[in-house]
Amino acid sequence: MWVMEGHSVISPDVLARYAADAAAEVPGVQPRQRRGARVSGSEVEVHVVIDYGANIPEVAAQVQQHVMDYLARMADMRPAVVNVVVDDVQRN
Repeated sequence: MWVMEGHSVISPDVLARYAADAAAEVPGVQPRQRRGARVSGSEVEVHVVIDYGANIPEVAAQVQQHVMDYLARMADMRPAVVNVVVDDVQRN
């Protein structure tokens, strides 16, 4: 049996894709209109398009929480801040 010690490093680009995927799962976010994300240190910035008529502050808060939970689960990363940028509001 081999025991390996050390650590893994996940690139910021992969973490950003995880964050964008997580944001697209939130109700009220248009998953086909992905705008991307950026990770810098422990700060995450996610760009989204929100459904017309959705409560933007509520959807943004859900995106923040879901991105934090998703990154913790998938990459053992706990961002200090998740900024949500609403790029557009569109009808379905």
